[in-house]
Amino acid sequence: MSNETITLIANIALTLSVVVAVVFGLAQVRAAAKDRRERLTLETLRNFQTRDFAELIHYVTTTDMPKTREEFEELPAERRIIFIEFSQQMEHLGILVADKLIDMDLVDKTLGSLVTGAWNRYQPMFMNMREKFADPYLGEYFQWLADQIDKRLRGNPRRPVFENDGHFPRK
Repeated sequence: MSNETITLIANIALTLSVVVAVVFGLAQVRAAAKDRRERLTLETLRNFQTRDFAELIHYVTTTDMPKTREEFEELPAERRIIFIEFSQQMEHLGILVADKLIDMDLVDKTLGSLVTGAWNRYQPMFMNMREKFADPYLGEYFQWLADQIDKRLRGNPRRPVFENDGHFPRK
């Protein structure tokens, strides 16, 4: 074999190695992203199934909500903390959905109209605070998430699984 042939074979082998490494690397990145998304989905589901979250839901759905920052400040500290905690959780959830780290279907199936109902209860105070503090970003992802769910519920609601003749919808 001549040096040219050996060099050609070596270059082909090197090129194939690079191609295989790139393909393998892309497959690993995709698998890691899917795994990360699945873990985050499971963690989110677990957070929705706690007594603490049930207490937050109970508070938000049964308590008169403040309409202004002044009304909020008049609440006892414990109630203000609950108010803040729930809104932070909804804001965080909105960020996760907006960044496509968890799927909107998960939120729709687990919380659905709770998000829109909660936003409707929080909205007067958030709008008041946005205006008073010139902070248009306050609760922005909570609002966005509620708007997205509202659009889904109005425009293209999913069928309840019990109406699917025992077949679960597949993606």
